[in-house]
Amino acid sequence: MKAAVVLQAGQTPVYQEFQQPVPQAGVKRVSVTAAALSQLTRSRASGLHYSSATQYPFVPGVDGTGRFDDGRRVYFFMPIAPFGSMAEQTLVAEQQCVLLPDDLDDITAAAIVNPAMSSWAAMTARAQLAAGETVLINGATGTSGKLAVQIARFLGAKKVIATGRNPASLQLLTSIGADAVISLTDDEQTLQEVFRQHFSAGVDVVVDYLWGDSAQLLLKAAAASAGTGVALRFVQVGAMGGKEITLPAAVLRSKAITLMGSGLGSITNDRLMDVMRQVLDATRPGGFNIATRAIPLSDVEQGWSLADGSRTVFTL
Repeated sequence: MKAAVVLQAGQTPVYQEFQQPVPQAGVKRVSVTAAALSQLTRSRASGLHYSSATQYPFVPGVDGTGRFDDGRRVYFFMPIAPFGSMAEQTLVAEQQCVLLPDDLDDITAAAIVNPAMSSWAAMTARAQLAAGETVLINGATGTSGKLAVQIARFLGAKKVIATGRNPASLQLLTSIGADAVISLTDDEQTLQEVFRQHFSAGVDVVVDYLWGDSAQLLLKAAAASAGTGVALRFVQVGAMGGKEITLPAAVLRSKAITLMGSGLGSITNDRLMDVMRQVLDATRPGGFNIATRAIPLSDVEQGWSLADGSRTVFTL
């Protein structure tokens, strides 16, 4: 069969022949229709991720959409090595597959689950967001952050606050569900005051994609608003703004703050698959919007490095 194949660490995948997968007990063969290019896929293919393969060659791709041999349409996650999603066929444990809603196309499904599940899991499985609460998305101008704004609104948030650095993207967020936007390009003193005002008005949940300086300022602002009586659930998801922060002990003593992370290691596999199912079922009813760029898998070498804000989806 044809596939994108990683021949050695750090090398761009090449389109060539690869061994045919053979189904076995508990493992389904999937004829792939679409596979999105995620940061996790890039990192694993480069050999830099802790879960990267140690044997070569292998097919990259951690998720995608396709069909079982009996014709059922599915979204699948974490194929069995050396097979990945960027091939004509792959092998996936049956429990790692979710049936696709009839009204959701393969390309959108392949593109949306990975970036959407980060905030869906953070808000539901971790923060247990309740309807009527206020959510602040720190780092909302990327693909995942934009979806987080839409998902917070869909899940019943009364107010959604979004931060980011890109002026055009910040403005766009107001049209997809954000009630207020905060530019992280402002100086520290200005940010501290703006954050303090929002926390004084009441923020129940923070979904943080950045960590670093902005997260540190948010936590300090939350502590400074202790008199509001509103407890805060702070969910750490990504670290694009820095891997570490300096957190004074007094911050955690000054206010009821629950600080937690959300990722593959903090949520059980069963719960994670349930999150993916919920995302897929809500995509059409919620009107979730994600910019996609569909490229034939045969053009994987050219499409691998594209980056313009759209989510690259390789099609077969």
